[in-house]
Amino acid sequence: MDNGWQRIQQEEWEEAHLAPFAAKSGASIGRKFEEPPCKYRTCFQRDRDRIIHSKAFRRLKHKTQVFIAPEGDHYRTRLTHTLEVAQISRTIARGLRLNEDLTEAIALGHDLGHTPFGHAGEEALNAVTPFEFAHNQQSLRVVEVLERKSSAYPGLNLTYEVRDGILKHTGPELPETLEGQIVRIADRIAYINHDIDDAIRAGLLSEQDLPKEAVEILGTGSGQRIDTLVKDIVQESLGQREIRQSPKVAEAMTNLREFLFTTVYIGSVAKKEEAKAKELLQQLYHYYLTHVEDLVRESGYKGEVTDAVVPRLAADYIAGMTDRYAIHKFLEHFVPHNWRQY
Repeated sequence: MDNGWQRIQQEEWEEAHLAPFAAKSGASIGRKFEEPPCKYRTCFQRDRDRIIHSKAFRRLKHKTQVFIAPEGDHYRTRLTHTLEVAQISRTIARGLRLNEDLTEAIALGHDLGHTPFGHAGEEALNAVTPFEFAHNQQSLRVVEVLERKSSAYPGLNLTYEVRDGILKHTGPELPETLEGQIVRIADRIAYINHDIDDAIRAGLLSEQDLPKEAVEILGTGSGQRIDTLVKDIVQESLGQREIRQSPKVAEAMTNLREFLFTTVYIGSVAKKEEAKAKELLQQLYHYYLTHVEDLVRESGYKGEVTDAVVPRLAADYIAGMTDRYAIHKFLEHFVPHNWRQY
């Protein structure tokens, strides 16, 4: 009789082989809504699969990372960023003998709530909503409320450890698990290096423009830099109760991040479209506040519609849009039909 021995074997393997401070799937705090365990997969493997099969995950391929509507096939999207974070996170987790499945699940889910047009979209909604809008909070809302796996409960019913890591991948609080802490720092490693790569591809800067002190410590090229950063974390964190960097490497990484803020993230030609993107999303938001029937019909909302619900519903709907769908909806609601071809 199949009584879940495959899953139990994996849980026993984790207990025997993972580091003492690793999160063990057999000791998970569990899910909000009780359900029978899978016979073959651990709870964290199951969470990873639920995230990958979600609609929100699929939409990431058409959401901007930094460069809005770039001309070229090799610029990062929110999906490619997510996959790079997952790869870096798993490498660090393996080096530290931590739970790779938990790490991967958090990494794959950490940006599910991101808006169209990158952080510009996040800033746009936060400026007009009557509540704080932050992409990490929205990512948690996606997996707890907006995605539906079963009619028996809202959301994907993920484990506590995965939800904690998703919420705290950015912001003031550290994740409770080391695996979540890995994703938090891998997120920065990924975007710093791939944003440099994309900025070089866009002609905004060259490798020679990067701070020399940081390059001397981390290396030349994104591959060398990621390798240096990953090895440093493994060496500094092995056997520790927290994920660490050496002071020298941490400072070099901070210098690169600050350099990107001054040369790419703020005021560069790559950001000239941001004002338009923000205006587009805010116009859509205000439109849906006064055209609630359109909002309910387009979003497929089935609950009771009250004045208190509408702002949240509008933000959820817009945050879930891809870049091109947001543009499509703007044209539909603000541009006369006969003029859209021009």
